[in-house]
Amino acid sequence: MRPNLFIFALLLFTCALLEAQDAETSPSGRLKGLSLEQLGNIEVTTVSKSPVKLSQTPAAIYVITQEDIRRSGVRSLPEALRLAPGVDVAQIDSVKWAVGIRGFESRLSRSVLVLIDGRSVYSPLFHGVYWEVQDTLIEDIDRIEVIRGPGGTIWGANAVNGVINIITKNSRDTRGTLVSAGGGSVNQGFLDFRTGGGNDSGFNYRVYGKGEDQSPAYHQDNRQFDDWRRMQGGFRTDWDVNPRNTITVQGDLYDGVAGESVRVTSENPPAASVAEQNALLSGGNVLARWQRMFSATSDLQIQAYYDRVNRLQANQAEYRDTYDIDLVHHLTLFGGQDFIWGFGARASVGKVPQVVPTYVFNPSERTDQLYTAYAQDSIPLAGDKLLFIAGAKILNESLSGFNVEPSARLLWTPTPRRTFWGAVTRAVRTASDIEDTLTTTSLVSTSPLVFSRTQGDRIFTDEILVGFEAGYRSLISNTFSLDIAAFHNRYNHLLSLETQTPYTEDDGGLTATIDPFFNLNGVKGTTSGIEIAPDWKPRSWWRLQGSYSFLDMDMKTIPTSSDTTTVSSLEGSSPHHQVRIQSWLDLMRNMEFSATWRYVSALPALSVGGYETGDARFAWRPVPRVELAVTAQNLMQPHHGEFSGDPGPVVGIKRNVFASLTFRK
Repeated sequence: MRPNLFIFALLLFTCALLEAQDAETSPSGRLKGLSLEQLGNIEVTTVSKSPVKLSQTPAAIYVITQEDIRRSGVRSLPEALRLAPGVDVAQIDSVKWAVGIRGFESRLSRSVLVLIDGRSVYSPLFHGVYWEVQDTLIEDIDRIEVIRGPGGTIWGANAVNGVINIITKNSRDTRGTLVSAGGGSVNQGFLDFRTGGGNDSGFNYRVYGKGEDQSPAYHQDNRQFDDWRRMQGGFRTDWDVNPRNTITVQGDLYDGVAGESVRVTSENPPAASVAEQNALLSGGNVLARWQRMFSATSDLQIQAYYDRVNRLQANQAEYRDTYDIDLVHHLTLFGGQDFIWGFGARASVGKVPQVVPTYVFNPSERTDQLYTAYAQDSIPLAGDKLLFIAGAKILNESLSGFNVEPSARLLWTPTPRRTFWGAVTRAVRTASDIEDTLTTTSLVSTSPLVFSRTQGDRIFTDEILVGFEAGYRSLISNTFSLDIAAFHNRYNHLLSLETQTPYTEDDGGLTATIDPFFNLNGVKGTTSGIEIAPDWKPRSWWRLQGSYSFLDMDMKTIPTSSDTTTVSSLEGSSPHHQVRIQSWLDLMRNMEFSATWRYVSALPALSVGGYETGDARFAWRPVPRVELAVTAQNLMQPHHGEFSGDPGPVVGIKRNVFASLTFRK
């Protein structure tokens, strides 16, 4: 990693503004948003499903606020996640993303539970998240709470390496009209709108719609397959029935086409080809939530949702209906104990019809069921300075059966501005269809005729994590805060690809050798690391944020394993080092400037070198309700690789410049 011209230019630009800004320090020139102390007092809910101050949370949690998102100029959820330390975000091509937390970065965010307003978007088919279909109006996001580390005690299966909860605003905060339009070199065109209102009886609503068109990324072989178009709309209503009861109902619909490239194998005649065509992606959801305040020390929340997924690709299809219900009861017990308990049930009905004969789920229809129950108690040990939190979640899943996810946490707050915490947690990733019921066949050679065949053996067990964490938060002064977290994770029963004895197979007069592979639990290992996130406001109109993340992975196969590829793939597909520096400036006459520099170290398993890049955004509000903005991304080079996953060379992520005009009423 080396200093570069982008950082020097940023510092010079900042210094050049100091005198002019000091000469004009009217209130309109002060950085909007919360003070550092107010940021520490933001109430977060993802850690315990009940409001807790961020500064007094015994977990490695980071909050990305709406102001963070707006000033960064991002247009998608994965881009916004780059603002959090310890989160690995890489763009595969124009459509697809790889996201991980504390390692295990992958196309489908392996072992990370992602929620939108408490609705899980985790796919039981491929143990992950399709980021290209997770979206909402970016201006309606209130905050994104990112937990780095296991969250299974509260959220259950698959919250192994982290939890990401995207929380949208209450509709009472989005009254009025918003229209935003723009376009540029990669984001070729987009249009967002939202309108909302309400009455004096506590009822508020909003409806929104958005559409966008994006060009392909850079392909050195000129295969411009990954352009895409997408539309989405939705609504939210919030009704304060009375001081004790609140009802929320919300929903979304989306439809889009996404260009992709996939390998397809034919057994007869034997051939392997690359199919380039649009994936058809559509779906929708509806969620209802009732909150009841029984008293100042007792409240209840019941949430239910339905989610529909339609996905048709060149080699596979999925049509899925998910039904989920969740109950949470929070109450205060004797001695100031904060007790929370609840239970949930989920049924996910999936149909995965065969599209090509070499990519087959058997059975092609199945219902995945998940039942959970949990309890957690926060016990004061020394007034409000020392807190012990213990809990456990019991889950029963249709593929993996019964399991338990316990945790113990300790929080010490010697002063209101300093917090120390530690945690020991067990979490599990349950088996998915891809490990249990999928059979894939790939052509190895035509002379002699050899195919490889990978399938589940119906005995894949849960992947297990036991995590040890410690952290420190401090508001060192009114203008400087520091957040540090360290971790050591032990993994067992990780997915491995085990070789079996080759055999021959006759098909239509052709005799082929089959190299069989089975999905088993033959890998174990550890990860260790540290994450540092300082935040500094040297002036009322200038804010500097930064983060550094270090990750060390040590994976190995168990003695009975024949796997020769998984260890190097896991260790070499997540960066060891990540650095981010971000500067926000409020300029004169309602102008603002933001700049970000990022460094990500190499991914040797994917033939992706380390890279550094920078983003910048300039915005001007000529009148209070109108904003003009120009955003530039990936400024340091015309294109660079971040991750691989498509057939052929690593796709280059291009420099992107776009303008936007936003009107609020």
